[in-house]
Amino acid sequence: MKYLIVGIGNVGSQYELTRHNIGFRILDSLSEKLESRFELDKSAFYSEVKYKGKSLNLIKPSNYVNNSGKSVNYWSKLLKVKEENILVVLDDISIPFGQIRIKKKGSDGGHNGLKSINDYLNTTNYPRLKFGIDNNFRPGQQSNYVLDSFSKEESKLIDIEIERATEIILSFCHIGIDRTMNKYN
Repeated sequence: MKYLIVGIGNVGSQYELTRHNIGFRILDSLSEKLESRFELDKSAFYSEVKYKGKSLNLIKPSNYVNNSGKSVNYWSKLLKVKEENILVVLDDISIPFGQIRIKKKGSDGGHNGLKSINDYLNTTNYPRLKFGIDNNFRPGQQSNYVLDSFSKEESKLIDIEIERATEIILSFCHIGIDRTMNKYN
């Protein structure tokens, strides 16, 4: 069984520790845990690893958050991964910092990465793991907020929450979306 695990983020050292790049950071942690390495290949950093008899294909799109759908569409078709086995890992401003939710499907909720994926796949029927980054910004400052680094207080807790997110991803691949949602949401 094949899975496509997609971390949303922006390429470049200036974005590395930003809130918008939490999807990349979670996939980096997962890759490290599973002892795999990313290689740049066809508009994404790609890694394949076996986990409990399943093929996990990890991608970090290299064409920025707002155009993530192009990479997801390419890799999902190339690998012939079913929609229900695509898991998109991203930041969410509507969830308090550090809370993590896994959902079967849903709207883009104003997230440009999800909007791009929805447009390219022509569906919203794929799972997503949302990492809460909170919404501590003034009106009109959302872009600056998501492209800023986590606060010192948040940074102290981030590694614990990233580890929990990797556990949720592995659970999704091992026991499925429903049981994972019951266990972690």
